[in-house]
Amino acid sequence: MTAERYAVQNTGAGEELDVLTRLDPAQLERLHSRLEHEAAAVGAVDLAYTTTDTPVGKLLLVATNEGLVRVAFASEHHDDVLAGLAGMISPRILRSPARLEPAVRQLDEYFAGHRRFFDLPLDRRLSKGFRADVLNHLPEIPYGRTESYARVAAAVGNPKAVRAVGSACATNPLPVVVPCHRVLRSDGAFGGYLGGPDAKAYLLGLESAA
Repeated sequence: MTAERYAVQNTGAGEELDVLTRLDPAQLERLHSRLEHEAAAVGAVDLAYTTTDTPVGKLLLVATNEGLVRVAFASEHHDDVLAGLAGMISPRILRSPARLEPAVRQLDEYFAGHRRFFDLPLDRRLSKGFRADVLNHLPEIPYGRTESYARVAAAVGNPKAVRAVGSACATNPLPVVVPCHRVLRSDGAFGGYLGGPDAKAYLLGLESAA
């Protein structure tokens, strides 16, 4: 729920336009901040989100009470991602920059070249079975290093499941934080990447330059 919607719901229908006209951006932000804190205090939010600008574009960050559940590139269309999470997890969603501040800070540190691994609670409910096994392995690939899809398949106990490893990486709900960009084809080619080849090249270049 946006601060604007909150304002509208707490006025008569005839006052809606007047309220929205009178509230400047700073007032709307203060109203939203108050809503954010009040909603958190009564446990009214199941999914908190924010966006952050990065060298690979604007990222959407979404968290549950358990931890970060989704990182999405702009190419995935953030509104569509939020709508999908509303159906899969809960419609009780609120923009909450304060709640995602640790994730934003660690991403800033990573892109500045000052962080080599993420220390964030993660909610891994969006990945199951073999895909979860693959994604759990990815943080074990050292910063600045890569592994082939075949090597990852062998590492998780199913050497023949090379294509399934590719599928797991392509549907990684926590890109960047869970480093699927460190997985390449056996010939060194990038393979697919949810954020696109330019984003994958940037992340690999950032890590190799450290």
